[in-house]
Amino acid sequence: MARKGDGIFKRGSVWRLDCYINGQRYQVSLGKGITRTRAQEIASVKRAAILRGEVGIGRKKKDIPFDTAVESFLAAVKGNIRANTYRSYETCLESIGELFKGKKLSDISPFLIESWKKQRKETAPVAFNRELGTLKTLVNWCIDNGKFEGANPTGKVKRLQESHGRDRALEPEEEQRLLDECREPLRTILLCGIDAGLRIPSETLWLKKSDIDLRNNLVTVQAAFSKNGKTESVPLTPRLRAALKKMLSGHQQSEYLFNKEDGTPFKTIQNIFRSAAKRAGITDISPHVMRHTFATRLDQAGVSLRTIQELGRWADIRMVQRYSNPSDRNKREAIERLSENSTSNFTTPANTKVKSFQTAKALNDGSK
Repeated sequence: MARKGDGIFKRGSVWRLDCYINGQRYQVSLGKGITRTRAQEIASVKRAAILRGEVGIGRKKKDIPFDTAVESFLAAVKGNIRANTYRSYETCLESIGELFKGKKLSDISPFLIESWKKQRKETAPVAFNRELGTLKTLVNWCIDNGKFEGANPTGKVKRLQESHGRDRALEPEEEQRLLDECREPLRTILLCGIDAGLRIPSETLWLKKSDIDLRNNLVTVQAAFSKNGKTESVPLTPRLRAALKKMLSGHQQSEYLFNKEDGTPFKTIQNIFRSAAKRAGITDISPHVMRHTFATRLDQAGVSLRTIQELGRWADIRMVQRYSNPSDRNKREAIERLSENSTSNFTTPANTKVKSFQTAKALNDGSK
């Protein structure tokens, strides 16, 4: 039982504090060879420290297992954010869950995240940046909702520099090599990006069979999956129409066009895409390059930027200028066309001879 009064007592030459704070008993050494008055002053400081939880014997800071944090976070935000954002959170947290499973949030240190960053640097820098952002959002949500008391470990971790391969388009021979290395449904998934400009992770993978209208030759992206939040349709090219028709003729029971054996849609194609690109001998590329290729091909065909904007469903026409990228080949061909359209080759008139610097200066000045 704790001592009554101020809880201060002396055992031998050592003053001690023995008291209850918030229903919990604390026994603390105050010092040796000091006066009672000094012991009382130290006891006041110790009590304050205990109340603030700044010493090991004080109140434990709130903490929560990573798995529990993920479950609570997803349950709280579902229905309050866009469907695409929720799916992105879900996919990212599922990926990083393999690393943090069984750990509490306080166990996730900047050092641990840096180790994870090193693993992802060469293979998936873009995915790492998205996962890092999602982890930051998760921890901040737990802090704001009183589930975790501590610093956000992502604050000191810098994002990876993303490859410029995201800003390029496929050359025709690269496209052919890549498609030749793709099995179904990967081949048709990529065609949805190349021929219709669909965003593969957020739009193509979530297409339902009912979104394909072969009679009117259209593929529809529903508002719940579209980046701009609108339901819009895109015309089909002949080869994409044939590929989708073949997919629809399958005997799959799922409502989704591209689905796994259990009928659920694919959440990512990163691994199989990376393998196909490697077999095709193409580096510095991501699935989003398919959409870049769509815009670039339209631009090369002379389609107006306004029409490309409508077909690609971009909210800002300035985005079209970023996505339509002339390749080195296009630049060379443009210079060749300029040369072909020139009236004549450059020649120096035969009867014009400049004999001296002074004569040349006179001609330039118009003097005689």
